Amino acid sequence: MNILFIGDIFSSVGRHIVADHLADIKETQRIDLAIANAENSAGGFGITPTVAEELFAMGLDVLTSGNHIWDKKEIYDYFTRRPALLRPANYVATAPGAGVIVTKARNGADCAVINLQGRTYMPATECPFRKADEILAGLANTKVRFVDFHAEVTSEKMAMGWYLDGRVSAVVGTHTHIPTADTRILPGGSAYQTDVGMTGPYDSVIGVRKDVILERFLTAMPVRMEPAKGSVELHSVIVEVDESSGKAVQIRRHTVKGD
Repeated sequence: MNILFIGDIFSSVGRHIVADHLADIKETQRIDLAIANAENSAGGFGITPTVAEELFAMGLDVLTSGNHIWDKKEIYDYFTRRPALLRPANYVATAPGAGVIVTKARNGADCAVINLQGRTYMPATECPFRKADEILAGLANTKVRFVDFHAEVTSEKMAMGWYLDGRVSAVVGTHTHIPTADTRILPGGSAYQTDVGMTGPYDSVIGVRKDVILERFLTAMPVRMEPAKGSVELHSVIVEVDESSGKAVQIRRHTVKGD
């Protein structure tokens, strides 16, 4: 089976390129399950119920997130209506939503999608490594397991990849908006990439207008973050998984450049 994972969708610019190309990617690449990180999809910060419904209507099956999931308060009550929108599993259990879902792919196979968040330079959360152990203990009958690890530093992401190698089908990183060139299958059979990259405007500083960020660095004064518009790109990975074993057969980067 083929699993598509789209890196952080940033603002309406990112949503538009997904709308323009998702159906074609799913058809030409024979995608069985389409996942995207959507925590920046509403104006670059957070997600709203309206935006989430827009993304699901495009053909995305599961939306993952990260530390910006709480930016729009109207999303809190939405989790009960749409369990396919995930928040990181290692937030406290009383937080709205859940961090894992088992869903059926188009080929009929069950697939667990797990969302975790790092702790280095990130908000305080429970240990993502121990939370992963806890989740996997309850997934004995689900072979295909896909992990979005939303974390700041490359070392923590790589550590998670090695920690879960052989126990999940794939571990991919999100959050930093910069695609990395370490796409590979680890020795235990787990596909890995430190960061999938951003789906949004690359004529920017990780999605935000360059002049705004330069002003912030030069003056150390607060600025209003505004999404950029130019050089739109869709960054994703496609992971081929043997559903009988849960092992990855192949992982490859798939990039689309907009107009």
